[in-house]
Amino acid sequence: MTLSASREQFGKLRLSQVDPAQCLRGLNALVSPNPYDLEPIRPIVEFDLSKYRLMDSMDVVAGLDSRPVLVKLTPTEFEHLIRQLFEAIGMEAWNTQASKDEGVDAVAVSKDPVFNGECIIQAKRYSKLVGVESVQALAGVVEHKRAAKGVLIATSWFGRASHDFARQHGRLQLIEGPELKYLIKEHLGKDVIPGPVPPKRRPSR
Repeated sequence: MTLSASREQFGKLRLSQVDPAQCLRGLNALVSPNPYDLEPIRPIVEFDLSKYRLMDSMDVVAGLDSRPVLVKLTPTEFEHLIRQLFEAIGMEAWNTQASKDEGVDAVAVSKDPVFNGECIIQAKRYSKLVGVESVQALAGVVEHKRAAKGVLIATSWFGRASHDFARQHGRLQLIEGPELKYLIKEHLGKDVIPGPVPPKRRPSR
């Protein structure tokens, strides 16, 4: 059998006085048909989001025109759009308060029993190169919050140093304009223009 009860629920119980069967039913426990069977259950995954200052959500997708330019969105609109993207992908996500986000624009969690984890998101509405210092700062926030992963999303692009740093860190993912365009089209059904096209890189010698 398995069950989940809040501290308040459990505190009201007098275990020496309750009827076991009625108590389990009252707590909505899952119980196998007989002691020799196993009842398939989904593991209970809980995340402590009290370390983030979350804010109410807004629907940015509904207000987008036929082919919006992402760099023309306000910073707040862009951050909420990214949160909606993660929700469309299948995660639970929240935006943080702008003035006290500690370098976190949104937080998303996956309760998949195999690939579960807490993901910190930073959204950069840039029209130029995102410097490696932004990637390094995200790594620090990921460690401080003890998150499973950090994702840095930009309407522009990252340099080679940023990609190398993210690859060496192991828990960072960088999403540039073209990939963001694909993800929004795939999961939100919107054809967007992320921002300027990055300059062609010279081949390394």
